[in-house]
Amino acid sequence: MRFKYDICIIGGVGHVGLPLGLLFQSKGKKIVLYDVNLKNIKKVNNGIMPFIEIGSKKFIKKKSNSFFATNKKKYISQAKFIIISIGTPIDKNLKPKLKNFLNFFKKIKNLINKDQILIVRSSVYPGTCKKIINILNNKFKNLAYCPERVVQGHAIQELPKLPQIVSGFSKKAINSSSNLFKIICYKTLITTMLEAELIKLFSNAWRYAHFSISNQFYMICENYNLNFSRVRKLMIDGYERNKDVPLAGFTAGPCLLKDTMQLSAFMKKKFSLGHTAMSINEGLPNFMVNKLIKNYNLKNMVAGILGLSFKADIDDTRDSLSFKLYNLLKKKCKKVLISDEYFAHPSGIEKNNLIKKSNIVIIAVPHTAYKKLKFPKNKIIVDSWGIIKK
Repeated sequence: MRFKYDICIIGGVGHVGLPLGLLFQSKGKKIVLYDVNLKNIKKVNNGIMPFIEIGSKKFIKKKSNSFFATNKKKYISQAKFIIISIGTPIDKNLKPKLKNFLNFFKKIKNLINKDQILIVRSSVYPGTCKKIINILNNKFKNLAYCPERVVQGHAIQELPKLPQIVSGFSKKAINSSSNLFKIICYKTLITTMLEAELIKLFSNAWRYAHFSISNQFYMICENYNLNFSRVRKLMIDGYERNKDVPLAGFTAGPCLLKDTMQLSAFMKKKFSLGHTAMSINEGLPNFMVNKLIKNYNLKNMVAGILGLSFKADIDDTRDSLSFKLYNLLKKKCKKVLISDEYFAHPSGIEKNNLIKKSNIVIIAVPHTAYKKLKFPKNKIIVDSWGIIKK
């Protein structure tokens, strides 16, 4: 069967799908970006990136016959490859919310034919891909799972440098997907389906637990009135074994916590290290506020939060712990001010204005712009990241 397009990316104007689409179109592939986000669809078709992605400016271009975004499902049937990059959230009980994700395949199964290759790229709970096959009535076997493993905002830079994990339910799905990703990645690694599903979850759970160790160290130092940034610097100085000790600070975003939770659910809550990491990382805002309560009369003070995104130098605020901190401080302080370099919050103010009006300033996100800030001596500074020179 001849197809009009090479690839249709579901969730195509999102943080995972769009950079992938840009790289494939740069290699001459005809790309359709399917999504329901009309605002981002319009931006992409006008040649505007809807979010920060380093290196994207030289790839993004206005709508053409070979690269465009749409909310029309009919295009799904017109591409040889269908890549799924939609979100897979978790519920309040830390369990995967698969219903909406799986329902999507019920809605599109009549648009898929046996000549197409369906590639799942989203983080998934182990066994999810098998459920997708069941939804497609077992008649469609060309399903592959090729998880993404890039750092958000750096996908275009990282994808060509990283090996791509490839698994599938048929030789055709595996071979076709492997050949496709070799166009933009330097090599592919063939695995079983369960191996691929766990590699993705293990990767993010490892990073999440790694960060939790430094956050625990930070809390220990704070309880003994020590500066963890100084302690960490001394740990690393000339001692190679400690060189990978990360900075302390808010650890959040749409992947690390979620995938740790998914792994925990898969292990029926027997992933004790993951639970401890979640308790430490999610508890850091409470720790900061409780220490402030212990040392200051917050009800007469104005607190300022610098940084609202979930990590430095991006504009994505999904699952950011800055908002948890904001809600905790609102209950204790006279007023709480917020500011961010990349995310325009309706209540946000300019960073220097925030410093001027606040008694307490908390560096919630280590944006590069904050490293050059100067603070009056009468300000109370909370800087777990250690980016402010004293």
